Amino acid sequence: MTRLNQVRRRLEPWQQLVTQIEELAELLELGIEEDDESVAAEVRTGLEDARRKLEELRVRELFQDDLDYADAYLTIHAGAGGTEACDWVSMLLRMYLRWCESVGYKTRTLDMQEAEGGIKSTTVEVSGELAYGYLRAETGIHRLVRISPFDSGGRRHTSFASVYVSPVIEDTIEVEIRPDDIRVDTYRASGAGGQHVNKTDSAVRITHLETGIVVQCQNERSQHKNRDMAMKILRSRLYEHYRAEREREQAKTAQEKKEIGWGNQIRSYVFQPYTMVKDHRTKHETGNVQAVMDGEISEFIEAYLHSGLTAASADAGP
Repeated sequence: MTRLNQVRRRLEPWQQLVTQIEELAELLELGIEEDDESVAAEVRTGLEDARRKLEELRVRELFQDDLDYADAYLTIHAGAGGTEACDWVSMLLRMYLRWCESVGYKTRTLDMQEAEGGIKSTTVEVSGELAYGYLRAETGIHRLVRISPFDSGGRRHTSFASVYVSPVIEDTIEVEIRPDDIRVDTYRASGAGGQHVNKTDSAVRITHLETGIVVQCQNERSQHKNRDMAMKILRSRLYEHYRAEREREQAKTAQEKKEIGWGNQIRSYVFQPYTMVKDHRTKHETGNVQAVMDGEISEFIEAYLHSGLTAASADAGP
């Protein structure tokens, strides 16, 4: 039934578009027969709407993987930059939460490691159709350049944060995790959460020894629930890790498949000496930094998806 619903969601918009164009053709023929010039404006407006829907559907055709329709885990880590970087994580989290709200996605914070000046790391579950399909475009290093509010000398600082997105996978997808492959640590949760959360070692951190992947959860009240959620996130991260490894082997020259490193930022956000947000993969940019930080990132996501569509067309040949 899940697969059937996915096929139906993919097919029905195309059927509706075909119906819309057929109705416009009939309207145009009727206008010609009755010599009614007023029909031309209505047909023109309808065609513009159909063209817009066609572009949206062409982007959605990029979502061929069933997991593109899955919910997503969004993890943000502070990188180089100290207090600046922690503040940068807070800014990015706000940006993504606002974007999710604007597109109708629900969010739930699973882990939050606060630090001086902001957030050291956080993991948020994003729920909604194609959440992973869209948000996977955000995986990579995000670079901030601004006059630091923490610098009394008013000097310009550069900070980095890593964003990692993985799909919420169903229990039917097997990812083998042996007890010997992981190390489980418990610790006292930080931040708001009530006396029970703060007085017991309910937070859980799981380290996958082979890959070095670390996940943690402190959102739930009990250690057992936090462990279950952490294992669920780990399965998701491992699935994405091994899939990315296969993709890198198959497309070693593809820029977006490179392993994430601090010198390989995907997007820069410049506040001073000028204002600009630029995606280094697609070259898409805007001077309206404030709008981007308020969650208007759809144009960057769509540019990334369109670049994938262009690449796919080029690979297909004439």
